[in-house]
Amino acid sequence: MWWFSTGMVLCAVRRPPSTRMLNLAIATALLAAGAAGLYISADDTSMTGVYVGFASALAVWGWHELTFLLGLVTGPTKTPCPVKRHERAPLMDAISTVVYHEAAIAVTGVAVFLLTSGGENATGLMTYMILWVLRVSAKINVYMGVPNLTEEFLPKNLQYLKTYFCHRPMNMFFPISITGATIATAMLIASAVAPGATEAQAASASILATLMALALLEHWFLVLPFDAAQLWQWGLAGEQGPVSAPIASPIVAPNVTHITRGAA
Repeated sequence: MWWFSTGMVLCAVRRPPSTRMLNLAIATALLAAGAAGLYISADDTSMTGVYVGFASALAVWGWHELTFLLGLVTGPTKTPCPVKRHERAPLMDAISTVVYHEAAIAVTGVAVFLLTSGGENATGLMTYMILWVLRVSAKINVYMGVPNLTEEFLPKNLQYLKTYFCHRPMNMFFPISITGATIATAMLIASAVAPGATEAQAASASILATLMALALLEHWFLVLPFDAAQLWQWGLAGEQGPVSAPIASPIVAPNVTHITRGAA
């Protein structure tokens, strides 16, 4: 789901402009279905509830990824960085390129919390929070400077964003983000194998641990000499053509963000 959903978003934003409203309509329908799934699964402590909560959170997150990459929800600044100081764009200028997107994610986060509040199944809420926190972490690293950025994953309409990225061998925040994500992954694994955990609790913790581990992997993609674009070559073909040459910047998606790709 991490790999496929990231590729689908990348593919959708590279389709002809005439298909974008259809893609947005599909994503919005999935957003509504995801919201309903989060609400329904919050009180469902069965295995089904775990899977529904996870998939629902991904559907909600996918809407934000698509609207951002389509350029519909980004920020008031939609032009290249006018000036850089010490290879880094001014912080407020960089924030101005994504502030609407970040605000929308925050508002949705509150909505997800309210939809799942009081329920015993927190899989959906935790999935959304992992995607959110690790995506912010990835953005901070890209802003502060890493060897591998995300330029090849930006569609044509967002090419100006790469002027706000910083190419550096390392930054002070990267070890902190890696350490935090590693500890969180270990804690989730421990929860999955804890004595007394029900089958559904173990499944939930396992899914969240895997998602966290994939987000951690996407962070390592920022510094390792690895052509991560090949993982989603089918999704990148289209508007900019297939990615065949070695690149200097892999995705942080699920994403999905594409974390992240999510990714996600």
